Amino acid sequence: MTTLLWIIAMIFVLGAMAYLRVSLLSTTIAAAIVMVVGSTLDIIGVISWIVFLVIALPLNIKSFRQNYISRPLLKVYRGIMPEMSSTEKEAIEAGTTWWEADLFAGNPNWSKLHNYPKARLSAEEQAFLDGPVEEVCKMLNQHQVSHELGDLPQDVWQYLKDNGFFAMIIKKKYGGLEYSAYAQSCVLQKLAGVSSELASTVGVPNSLGPGELLQHYGTKDQQDHYLPRLAQGLEVPCFALTSPEAGSDAGSIPDFGVVCKGEFQGEEVLGMKLTWNKRYITLAPVATVLGLAFKLRDPEQLLGDKEELGITCALIPTDIPGVETGRRHFPLNCMFQNGPTRGNEVFVPLSFIIGGPEMAGQGWRMLVECLSVGRGITLPSNSAGGVKTAAVATGAYARIRRQFKLPIGKLEGIEEPMARIGGNAYLMDAVSTLTTTAIDLGEKPSVISAIVKYHLTDRMQKCVIDAMDIHGGKGVCLGPNNYLGRGYQAAPIAITVEGANILTRSMIIYGQGAIRCHPYVLAEMESAFDTDANRGLDNFDSAIFGHIGFATSNFIRSFWMGLTSSYFTNSPYSDKTKRYYQQMNRFSANLALLSDLAMATLGGNLKRKERISARLGDLLSQLYLTSATLKRYQDDGRLTEDLPLVQWAVEDSLYKLQDSLDDLLNNFPMGLGIALRAVIFPFGRPIKRPSDVLDHKVAKIMQTPCASRDRLGKGQFWTPSEFNVVGIQEQTFKDILAAEPLYDKVCKAAGKRLPFMWLDKVAAEGKALGVLSDSEIALLERAEIGRLKSINVDDFDTEELRAQLAPKAKQGKAA
Repeated sequence: MTTLLWIIAMIFVLGAMAYLRVSLLSTTIAAAIVMVVGSTLDIIGVISWIVFLVIALPLNIKSFRQNYISRPLLKVYRGIMPEMSSTEKEAIEAGTTWWEADLFAGNPNWSKLHNYPKARLSAEEQAFLDGPVEEVCKMLNQHQVSHELGDLPQDVWQYLKDNGFFAMIIKKKYGGLEYSAYAQSCVLQKLAGVSSELASTVGVPNSLGPGELLQHYGTKDQQDHYLPRLAQGLEVPCFALTSPEAGSDAGSIPDFGVVCKGEFQGEEVLGMKLTWNKRYITLAPVATVLGLAFKLRDPEQLLGDKEELGITCALIPTDIPGVETGRRHFPLNCMFQNGPTRGNEVFVPLSFIIGGPEMAGQGWRMLVECLSVGRGITLPSNSAGGVKTAAVATGAYARIRRQFKLPIGKLEGIEEPMARIGGNAYLMDAVSTLTTTAIDLGEKPSVISAIVKYHLTDRMQKCVIDAMDIHGGKGVCLGPNNYLGRGYQAAPIAITVEGANILTRSMIIYGQGAIRCHPYVLAEMESAFDTDANRGLDNFDSAIFGHIGFATSNFIRSFWMGLTSSYFTNSPYSDKTKRYYQQMNRFSANLALLSDLAMATLGGNLKRKERISARLGDLLSQLYLTSATLKRYQDDGRLTEDLPLVQWAVEDSLYKLQDSLDDLLNNFPMGLGIALRAVIFPFGRPIKRPSDVLDHKVAKIMQTPCASRDRLGKGQFWTPSEFNVVGIQEQTFKDILAAEPLYDKVCKAAGKRLPFMWLDKVAAEGKALGVLSDSEIALLERAEIGRLKSINVDDFDTEELRAQLAPKAKQGKAA
């Protein structure tokens, strides 16, 4: 019995050391103490000590360990791990890691998350939102844009230029606004709630484009020339990356430039002949300056001893002879300016390269770093803004619209999709805020930007579909009073651009995340191919044994938290969110463990096992979305009235995470899924989807004027101006709620139950019965006008719907 207790004690000590992630030396000392106790109690003898020393000494004597353990391991590692290409290396090294690395490490530091500063607008940024942004929202007639003009009106274009909408990222010394990433997000969210065309037009110049690239990499002459002109709206920029043959695989672009001498503006200069054929380029039809990505060749070695210089970025004025601005694309009936651009052997000086000739071949790094910033702001913010507006508008509509003598929002079948919209609106705003906080702290979060681009555009599309289901014919029939139809049409565009979502999920999120976020893998890869053999061995030894300890710790943590359902793990709060933190501790350890096992069993083939990679990426993504939601709850002051929104968002994300984890175990390589399931889910799946009761609470918030509902739609355009249908409906929503007790009063006086329609007739009867004041009569009459506007749909004469001049389409030319 004593021997059994000693064995249990040894296992417990080693397990505790692994769980707590103490050093190898400390673990060895702790084990030695247990051995001493065993000797004292006469439980173990000399043979046990010999076995212990044979294991412990080689591991702790560095020179022996490096020469006889690490060196052979390094040789094997080099054999199974292919050396990264320069393009892959640049993509992985570009950008920075942030909070997502903590989530990947299996032991999140929640104090670190909650100590990140709360995002705030400066007085100047708030004034911009309350002034110019509010004004341009009032100016825009979305039906006119999409059905009549096929473009933003000229006065809106001019207003955007005159008021610096294209200059939010440009520094003030060049005449720009120099707003924070959070402020840019707030602007785009508000615009997106009004018009996808408006948000896209403003978003693109402030994300991946000449302005961003110039400020980071441009020469002083380039910055002094272009940035003030961009800030004043004298130049309209676009950036051309995507080719017919290279979309998400941007590294394979066929567009090229050849270094040569030629004549430019009457002088012979060293330059390059550029040939390109690009498509899907937003603002290309109206751009005056074209940012261009291409592969630069130097066959005569005029710049050095390399012939293939690599991807390069240049600025090309579109009025140069040979630059061909193509006709417009027609993306799903959305009228933002988008089209092809082409050129065939267009000669320009080398000074047109962003950053000058010395930046030739550095374009891929420039693109990846800048894309990680722009991708983290524009599309996620547009998605969040659209869903926030849809959530509040759907809540109002569901309270106004009646079927079966009830507001439809009281029907359980309607509450379910409403809860999805409301919960996602809360989560998406939280995720946008946390991501822009990272950018404002100086991070270039390449992994996070891929996560938020994929998941927020995906959730936006699903929420718009839910909103369409609730609105029924109101959402289907296009016209001035339809605030959903165009957003529904536009949703797949966001899914497709800036990296198609399928590839973002299956390749990019985990492909970058596994290497960048893992505390040891990148160090192992770099040391394996280090040209200095001694330095490489030393670094590999530190990395590989750190990795072994890390993997052991995550196995123990996963096993223990599976057995205890993570009840004994740390949480920064003891309220209703406590279990969420504890469950995230568990899933973080699971992610770290499964990542190591997937890499160990698949090696370099993991990047080709896209469905395995995608599911691992899902775990990291859902952890990030959940932590952003909890961070928002903290920053908002832990308001208990918002708790249903928090609970729904967190439980939905954790349930999605669990689904992906379950699928991963079902398909884990080498048949390890069954054994791993016993470790990770020893008592079955622990997470349940949001309950019907929770759905009801969220739907009720969306249909009830309250502070939580106001926060759900915070920052969106709610002014009931001429063209703002959702603003007008919001006023009607309030009028209907105020009219209900007046209706009850008239019904009581009349001694019968009147239908809740024709409120003007109810007002007339109330007047005849003498139970309503003049102001109450006016309120009922106004409520009826608004009610009909809210539930009715537009209709048109046939001639209005017939195109005046049918457009003729043609295929784009080959390069």
